[in-house]
Amino acid sequence: MLTMRIIAGEFRGRRLKQPADRRVRPTVDRVREAWFNIIEPSLPGARALDLFAGSGALGLEALSRGAVHVDFVELSKPSLAALRANIAALAVESRVRVHRRDALRFARRLAGGSYDVALADPPYPTDQAARLLGIFRERPFARILGIEHSASLTLTGDETRRYGSIALTFCYGP
Repeated sequence: MLTMRIIAGEFRGRRLKQPADRRVRPTVDRVREAWFNIIEPSLPGARALDLFAGSGALGLEALSRGAVHVDFVELSKPSLAALRANIAALAVESRVRVHRRDALRFARRLAGGSYDVALADPPYPTDQAARLLGIFRERPFARILGIEHSASLTLTGDETRRYGSIALTFCYGP
């Protein structure tokens, strides 16, 4: 099993618990590092959203790098257990909110500009990445949305970066 850790910032080097679910595919460190290098200027003081949160690694990295608040959206019980354990281990309960909901339904209900930064790592073998992008295009709920997906999937975002078999697509709101 891959060891996950916070890469930089306040919680640098802290290990994260992974969900007891073999279907979960954590974002590898080098991709997460590249992702956060791109969005770093938007993080200080940001309200962030972590959709399809899993262990919470993306949202917790955002907190570590200066976000003031993160909303996590996750539906899976094993992932929620790991997420809550990671939040407790970092003692950031006052800086986060966990929503046990379907990520796409949650995103559909958001008002435009609800967040500064939104991060999403939907399951690869589904069309959820494309559907999330469609929701964002209709109502940009963040200034920047980053979606991790398979490099074999082409999303019509504003910018896409490829890292081997993984791609990150970014979309920018108003």
